Amino acid sequence: MNSDDISRRSFLKRALAISAATAIPSFWIPTKAHAGTSPHFVSPNDKVRIAFIGIGNRGEEDALEFIKTGLCDVVALCDVDMGAKHTQKIMSMFPKVPHFQDFRKMFDQMADKIDAVSIAVPDHAHFAIAIEAMAHGKHVYCEKPMGRTFQEIELMMKAAKKYGVITQMGNQGHSEANYFQFKAWKEAGLIKDVTAITAHMNSPRRWHGWNPNIKHMPSGEPVPSTLDWDTWLGVRPFHEYNHDYHLGQWRCWYDFGMGALGDWGAHILDTAHQFLDMGLPTEVNPIYLKDHNPFFFPMSSTILFRFPKRGDMPAIDVTWYDGLDNIPPVPAEYGSSDIDPNIPTVAGGKLQLTKLNPGKEIYTKTLTFKGGSHGSTLSVIPNKTAKEMNPTLPTYEKSPSNHYVNFLHAIQGKEETRSPFSIAGPLSQIFCLGVMAQHMNRKIVFDRDLKQITNDPVLNQMLVGDMPRKGWEDYYDI
Repeated sequence: MNSDDISRRSFLKRALAISAATAIPSFWIPTKAHAGTSPHFVSPNDKVRIAFIGIGNRGEEDALEFIKTGLCDVVALCDVDMGAKHTQKIMSMFPKVPHFQDFRKMFDQMADKIDAVSIAVPDHAHFAIAIEAMAHGKHVYCEKPMGRTFQEIELMMKAAKKYGVITQMGNQGHSEANYFQFKAWKEAGLIKDVTAITAHMNSPRRWHGWNPNIKHMPSGEPVPSTLDWDTWLGVRPFHEYNHDYHLGQWRCWYDFGMGALGDWGAHILDTAHQFLDMGLPTEVNPIYLKDHNPFFFPMSSTILFRFPKRGDMPAIDVTWYDGLDNIPPVPAEYGSSDIDPNIPTVAGGKLQLTKLNPGKEIYTKTLTFKGGSHGSTLSVIPNKTAKEMNPTLPTYEKSPSNHYVNFLHAIQGKEETRSPFSIAGPLSQIFCLGVMAQHMNRKIVFDRDLKQITNDPVLNQMLVGDMPRKGWEDYYDI
């Protein structure tokens, strides 16, 4: 172990402490930050010093959006595959900015020069990077979903609260028209008594061409010369490198990613979850899993999430559909299925049109709404009802800032983030429960108060997940 490792472990041990063991799984709570790690807030007239962790593919897109705001100065670049083709664009834009392959070394050398970080890396790597950043008092923008396991997200929420940092999950539609429309329509009483939501993402996925009769994980291959494979693996148990884990392929595997549900759920269900105060489900039931296997996600999935009554709001059933041949039924007179042109590109490419495009149908006791993904607005169906209601539909404000500006403005004290970890965390935990039900093909009965699975001890232990790889334990400190 080198001096950097010893320094970091000492830092984390001081920054993190074990919580009282009140339930299984037990979660640590950060209790005492290292001296000098209080969050640094920037004056309204100063720029935010930002480090990009993950600068290829989605990381490149996030970086370009942040740069476009004119509100930040780029002070560091970090990517485990620094120098590979997909990292070249951002590197070439900032040739004099320090760059790193290991985020831990970046913080060791530059923590005092960074105000905030943007994390756009594989799902399994979000947790450790976010914890390290928050323990250093850095504000965190993290791509969705927040983490890979229920426990990781629990710890990220507690760390954000303890360290007092600004956080934002990257479900960017949460700062666009759908957010303000849903909020206004709910407050005006138009959206009320919601009893069911159908959510769907039926576009092609990377794993749809794979053999579902797989018997083991892919065989090892030589590690590319540009890639720091050890840091890429992070907290996960050791796997030999294979190209089908890298460059977006990680999303296909239970060991690294969160599948279609984790990828698109936050863009489709975010506003309903927040403004209907849904919280965590009481039941998750995998109704249909086509070509289920223990390694990568099913070719198609139908998952039922049950949410209880909340105050004067009735119980809600949310049914998730993914897969090319798993198109959900839609109401009569549904109308056309169009893709909102405001939906961003997918890893630089356009979303493929399908019979039913990504979105949702919201059923109430009196009205039915249909909506798309990201910032797409809702409409009342059928069209005849919509035309009759149009003159009386509640108005809503235009967004004062997109998701990236909103994050930077919050650091400058001008706004509050719209998707902080406290709001995005429970939403992400729903997807963790859904993925667990997919992975094990078993029903989950969940206690929302204890945050425990009550019907299956094996699944309950999966809330915590695997033991972290040696050298990464201090991020959990359990």
